[in-house]
Amino acid sequence: MFEGRNLFQIIHLGGWALYVLLGASILSGTVILFKLIEFWNKSKLTRARFIERLTIKLQKNRLDDAIEYCDSSNTPMAAVAKAGIVAYRDQNCDAGEAMEREIMVETVKLERFTTILGTIGSIAVYIGLFGTVLGIIRAFHDISAMGSGGISIVIRGVSEALIATAAGLFVAIPAVVAYNFFTKLIDKFVVNMEYCASAVEEYLSGKNLHG
Repeated sequence: MFEGRNLFQIIHLGGWALYVLLGASILSGTVILFKLIEFWNKSKLTRARFIERLTIKLQKNRLDDAIEYCDSSNTPMAAVAKAGIVAYRDQNCDAGEAMEREIMVETVKLERFTTILGTIGSIAVYIGLFGTVLGIIRAFHDISAMGSGGISIVIRGVSEALIATAAGLFVAIPAVVAYNFFTKLIDKFVVNMEYCASAVEEYLSGKNLHG
C-alpha cells in the first residue's frame, strides 16, 4: 500500500488528522524531553544528603549559611527549607506555614506542562478515529462517484483511512506513559518536600537548634 511513497505522502493519505497528530507528537516529545532533563537535574541531590548538610548548619545556628546553601541547591526541597528559615529569621510569619505555602508553589512548578501530556494522551486516539471515519466516508464517496469498484478498492480505501487510527495510538501511548511516570515523580518530590519541611521545623522549633 505504501510502496514508493515517502513519509509526507503517507501522512497526506491520512488527511488533516495526521497533520494534527504530527504536531501533537512533536509537542509531546518536546515536553517529555524537557521534563526528563528538569527532573533529572532536580533529583541529583538526595533527600538524606540535603537534610544532613542543612541540619549541620542549623544546629550551629548558622541561618545565613543555611539560606546560602539552599540557594545553591537545585532541588524543590531547598526552596521549601529556605522559606521556613527566612520566616524564622525575620520573624515575619510562622515557619511551618511559610514552608507549606512554598510546597504548593513548588508543586505547581513541577506540574508545569504535564497537563499537555495528559491532554494529548486523552484526545490523540479520538482525533485518529475521527480521521479514520472521515477517510472511510471519503473512500466510499470516491467509489460511488466512479460508479464501479471491487472489494480490493474498498479495502484499499479503508486501509488508508486506518492510518489515522494507528497514528493516534502511536501519539497517545507515549504521552500517557510519560504523564503517569511524571505524576509518580512529582508525588515523590512532594513527599521529600514535606519530609524536609518537617525536619526543618523541628530544628527551628528549638528542639535541636543551638545558639
